[in-house]
Amino acid sequence: MGIPAWIWFVIAAVAAVAGLALLAVDRAKEGSRNRERARWADLRGWQFVEEDERLPQQWSGGAIGYFGAESAVNVVAGSTFTSDGRRQVFVFDIEADGVIPAVIVAVRCSRVHQVLLELWLASVPFQRAEMPELLGPVGQRYAFTDDVPGSRNLVTQDLVDAADALGGDVGVAWLEGEWVLASAAPNVGPSRLERLLRDLGEIADIVDPFEDEHPASGPLGGGRWDRGGTGHDPRELLEAPDSELEVDEPPARRPPPGF
Repeated sequence: MGIPAWIWFVIAAVAAVAGLALLAVDRAKEGSRNRERARWADLRGWQFVEEDERLPQQWSGGAIGYFGAESAVNVVAGSTFTSDGRRQVFVFDIEADGVIPAVIVAVRCSRVHQVLLELWLASVPFQRAEMPELLGPVGQRYAFTDDVPGSRNLVTQDLVDAADALGGDVGVAWLEGEWVLASAAPNVGPSRLERLLRDLGEIADIVDPFEDEHPASGPLGGGRWDRGGTGHDPRELLEAPDSELEVDEPPARRPPPGF
């Protein structure tokens, strides 16, 4: 005896209601993340925009390439102090296939680096279609690069220690162009993002001395955002007077890392 048609109708209705409920939960989480990120940016005196489709296109390595990022949402731009001076920063969620798989933190170096260097945790599935060449184990991570000789000059004990200190929730950290970037779970809060910014700032301080003098002048340089994220190309980094950016004091300078 077959199942009555009304039972199938009930099953379909229950599935539809469950799907709508899950969608509502997802939207509530996204709205909460959006508000939290905007409040954090406001407290820091940084800039915030809800979405920027072109920002992820500036990079191709690390989590950007792995997830095939299509857009950046909940984007924060500003600058922060490191022991080698003030550096520009980005924090944004990447969106791919309608979901947010990771939050990206980026700190700008003072030089353009000619190598791509990715540092992946061994515990994450890091393989993708166009994977850089394996350099080898680097502390708790595996290093991949598009320039093995050039990357060997960058991988010092200082860099190994700084990469190990990033934490087990950072699946990958990478150096690309004039940026040091890292990815973490999309639900991390401002306090974790602050720590990650400091850690990436330390890595930027470590790797900068190894490059020739190539002042950072990539496509993200110059310009500024309006507070509402309108009127200027959102890919342009904030370059406002120090008093408009943040109020924290620079840390004491440390000696440059040894070669």
